[in-house]
Amino acid sequence: MKRRVFLRNSGILGAGILASKVSFAAAPAFPIVRTAPAKRNFQSKSVEAAIRTFQSKVKNPELSWLFENCFPNTLDTTVFYKEINGKPDTYVITGDIDAMWLRDSSAQVWPYLQFAGEDKALKNLIAGVINHQTKCILKDPYANAFYGDPQKVGEWSTDKTDMKPGIHERKWEIDSLCYPIRLAFHYWKKTGDTAPFNADWKNSIKSILQVFKEQQRKEDKGPYHFQRVTQHPTDSLPMAGYGFPVNPVGLIVSAFRPSDDATIFPFLIPSNFFAVISLKQAAEMISVLQPDQQLQSDLLALAAEVQAAIQKHAVVEHPEFGKIYAFEVDGFGGSYIMDDSNVPSLLSLPYLGAVEDGDVVYQNTRKFVLSKANPYFFKGTAAEGIGGPHAGQDMIWPMSITIRALTSKDKTEIKHCIEMLQKTHGGKGFMHESFHKDDPANFTRSWFAWSNTLFGELLWKTFHEMPELLKA
Repeated sequence: MKRRVFLRNSGILGAGILASKVSFAAAPAFPIVRTAPAKRNFQSKSVEAAIRTFQSKVKNPELSWLFENCFPNTLDTTVFYKEINGKPDTYVITGDIDAMWLRDSSAQVWPYLQFAGEDKALKNLIAGVINHQTKCILKDPYANAFYGDPQKVGEWSTDKTDMKPGIHERKWEIDSLCYPIRLAFHYWKKTGDTAPFNADWKNSIKSILQVFKEQQRKEDKGPYHFQRVTQHPTDSLPMAGYGFPVNPVGLIVSAFRPSDDATIFPFLIPSNFFAVISLKQAAEMISVLQPDQQLQSDLLALAAEVQAAIQKHAVVEHPEFGKIYAFEVDGFGGSYIMDDSNVPSLLSLPYLGAVEDGDVVYQNTRKFVLSKANPYFFKGTAAEGIGGPHAGQDMIWPMSITIRALTSKDKTEIKHCIEMLQKTHGGKGFMHESFHKDDPANFTRSWFAWSNTLFGELLWKTFHEMPELLKA
């Protein structure tokens, strides 16, 4: 299991635990906690230049310190680059767990994509992530996390599912197959490089399409099932490992959420939204890079079917907010009204390109998920934000606050989010998985690279678009 790691007051280094020593910057309140240069896994000249630019212009010393710590954290501590038969290959761990999640690895390197055109080494690193993900998908498209060693047998080998060596965890999550497409599509658009998109990559797209269609469950329950012996109900599936029943209405079943918690109503709507945009992106890439009219047509047909099913079955009437998107539905008319903290979430849909900012139903949904009507919106003396069952009651995920800012055009709201994040790193200089709404020193996961890099993405975007919000 991925994130059941709870830490309190876990030492001054936090995510910089690999640093060779602790020294102090000019302002003694901000110790140097970033990994020492000689210990960094990868160094990017463009990312270092971005840090210098940010620090020379942003006079808020704490934000300057946080940006230097957080933005490069994925590169500093979690990437392992090599070349195999002359091809880039990059294994990316999440931080404190030595395994590569398809979702996290895509999201961790995503903010660096903007520099790939000017930084060949960084471009190769990201190409290596795409190449490695292709191998993972071909190994098992239902798995969500993999080891760097393809023969390693891990801690979840006794899960009741079709486990193979090299697989860390086999929780079927729609977004695990969407994130690699998102990364590949935008890498191609940014760099024009076609090298990663060979016959193996095309076969991975075929595999993704097959799994999505199997998990529409039109004919039967499909080949995937999962059970785990555990005291945590959210880590296993009921009904002989297939999850609760669904009515096959065109949506795709996701056994687990991006938080790695089991779904209740198996049609997870944020992930179905993500599948629509991903299928369209895959179709465009196939049409240009690996022409196959039938495959392209099948990808687009499924995207249209899922999109229509979302509008028909996932829009519900809320007594206070009007028409909103449900979080999960079952196709029988049942729906679960909430939002979770991980991405994809309902809040994150514009960030993923799944809806337009002006989508009226999204805007209603946004008001709902950022209110007490959402059972997982927590508000305390330290901050307000979205959590979820995974980290527990009153535990806010910094990621949800960052996504709130990244999906907002309201300067007051964006500034409020940045200020909350600035105040809730628990004195460590890094973001965490979650923190208690009343006590930022009570947090989970001191080394969670995605949360760090995402916060860096927000600061860099704000620096370019609304620099006045970063003043001390």
